[in-house]
Formats: sequence, structure tokens, C-alpha cells
Amino acid sequence: MQSASDLRVKIFADGADKAGMLEMYKNPIIKGFTTNPTLVRKAGVRDYEAFAKDVLEAIPDRPISFEVIADDFSEMEEQAHIIGSWGRNVFVKIPIMNTECASSVELVRRLAHDGIKVNVTALMTLNQVDEVAQALEGGADACVSVFAGRIADTGRDPVPLMEQAVKILRDIPNAELIWASPRELLNIFHAEKVGCHIITATNDILKKLTLLGKDLHDYSLETVVMFYNDAIASGFNISHRAVAFGMSAI
Repeated sequence: MQSASDLRVKIFADGADKAGMLEMYKNPIIKGFTTNPTLVRKAGVRDYEAFAKDVLEAIPDRPISFEVIADDFSEMEEQAHIIGSWGRNVFVKIPIMNTECASSVELVRRLAHDGIKVNVTALMTLNQVDEVAQALEGGADACVSVFAGRIADTGRDPVPLMEQAVKILRDIPNAELIWASPRELLNIFHAEKVGCHIITATNDILKKLTLLGKDLHDYSLETVVMFYNDAIASGFNISHRAVAFGMSAI
């Protein structure tokens, strides 16, 4: 099995807890960071702009994505220019559509050709990938985030779709494909195999990198020990009573 340092796919940490982000920043395997409003809210952030600038001061040299928080496209555009001004390593997340199902592709086109580095997010179909690829062509550096994990949640295998997405973006050198919302560490190797440029993962998944190549017999023993120790620590008890199968105890 490959070690994490040998992977071609770049691993980005997905989260908005500053302490967790700084922990991952110490790891040279982590090549960038992504956030979203849900993760920022979960982290208890009250001031979005202050949080972003604080993080950027601590992490000035790896790409970080921050998302617009508007639903109207003109407001999204204004916010994108503001967010993009926060740092040279900033990518502005633009959702593929707004809450009324209106496509953001034309906004993406304008921003990309205005020099704003965008991360187009929440894509789940190849048609969306194709439209975004055309919009990004010839523009600033960009990312295309396909939510492979959410696709898998619907019972669909995301691997064939991601393989096709790689092909669509092959001739768009300024755009990188992100395997977003992975559900397990194995997805990193799925992304590697199909040729994704980037995979995002939460700290919970990334901490499992220490398990790569672990001896499965040893892991089996560790699991048994864990179950036993937890049973003892919980004070569980099974009483000793004489029981005859098929009849009452004598």
C-alpha cells in the first residue's frame, strides 16, 4: 500500500476549528484547507470575516477556501471580490446554484475572468462539471468540488462519475478537481486512482492516516482488547446461574 507521502492527489483538511486547522498545518502532507458555512457555524464562529482573517494570518502559504454567504448573484459577486482580497492564497467558494435552483455558472465565468480564484462547490452531476469547466477555461486558477461522498450516500458509486469528471477537466489546466465530502480514508486512494487533483477530508478521517498499512492481525487484537476493556470499565456483569436448555434450572 502507498504511503501518504507518495500520493499524487493533494490532501486538503476540511474544517473550521482553528485549533484543528493549525494541528493539520503542522503536517506537510496537508497541502491546503477548505471551509464552508456549516462547518464555520459548527465551530461556534460568530464573526465570519474576523475568523477568516485570523486563520489567514496563521496559515498564509497554503490555499484556503472561504464561501460566500449570499443567495443573490449580485451580492455573491460583491462578496467574492471582498473575500478574494483577504489573501493571495484564498479561493472563493461559489455554490453551483442558489437556493432557488438558478445556476451560478455565468457568475463563475465573470469571477474567473476577473482574476478571482474560485472554488465552485456542491457539484454532483457531470453536466454541472461540464458547464463549470467551460466557464473556467482561460480564467484564474480554480477548483471544482464534486461531492463524491454525498453521491455515495444515495447508493451510487461515485468512482465512475469522478473518472469522467477528470476527463472533462483534463483540457482546463487552470482548474483542479476536488473529491469532496469523503466518507472514509479509503476514498483518498479512490481519488488517487482516478486522477483527482485534490481530496478534502475532515480531521477525523485524516487522523486515520496513521493506520495506513497497519498489520490487520494486530488491528484485530487491538479491537478485541478495546471491547474487553470497555466491558470491564463499564462494570457489566453476567450472573452465574445454572440453566438447563429447554427446562427450568434445578
